[in-house]
Amino acid sequence: MKLTFLGTGTSTGVPSIACQCETCLSEDPRDKRLRVSALVEHNGKRILIDTSTDFRQQALRHKITYLDAILITHCHADHVFGLDDIRPLNFRYGAMGVYANEVAWKDLRRIFQYVFEPTHVGGGLPQLIPHVVFHKSPFYIGKDLEITPLEVIHGKLPVIAYRLNDFAYATDLKVIPHDSMQFLMDLDVLVLDCVRIKPHTTHLCLEEALGYISKLKPKRAFLTHLNHDILYERDSKLLPENVFFAYDGLVVEK
Repeated sequence: MKLTFLGTGTSTGVPSIACQCETCLSEDPRDKRLRVSALVEHNGKRILIDTSTDFRQQALRHKITYLDAILITHCHADHVFGLDDIRPLNFRYGAMGVYANEVAWKDLRRIFQYVFEPTHVGGGLPQLIPHVVFHKSPFYIGKDLEITPLEVIHGKLPVIAYRLNDFAYATDLKVIPHDSMQFLMDLDVLVLDCVRIKPHTTHLCLEEALGYISKLKPKRAFLTHLNHDILYERDSKLLPENVFFAYDGLVVEK
């Protein structure tokens, strides 16, 4: 399995507009963060996790020419506002399966009403095949890629983390419920939310993220959804040897 981090930033991206902090002025490319999303490739299947606001830029940068499916974690703007940009792939390959929980589908149908309830003729529309996912109910894409949706809590919002075989992606969360924890133990790779060093009301901070990692015991863990409080080179020294800050363009294989 191959994981490419397309974007590792929080909702404002890094650098943040009008900010003159050390991270936003950094010349280190690992401190340049598009909005968060990832590409998973396994035995010829290509799965996108979230259509971030920056999806068009990410797709061009990484030469994405085909997708088998899209997994949506939740319906906040930074995770789904790039959905319209799947249209060029639809033009070439037709409708695409999109997977999300019922809460996210309710918001997707509202935000993208023009897609689900078109009122005019002309102009291309994203072509979606909606699939509703349910907590702890696995499904397959291809013969050997088992995907298990797992509910985590982001403030009061239920967000879907996804386990794909022995890899899991869990962003935008403050709490991992006990019954989801059981499905996240002893992974090869865990990608986990970590918005900043100091505590946050709806996201994991560094101490909380490391606390979950110590309980879940993955072989490797990568922290994503990073804001501009985190300076890659400086703050990497705070991490255990098997934990890393993710950065845009990082490729992880297992």
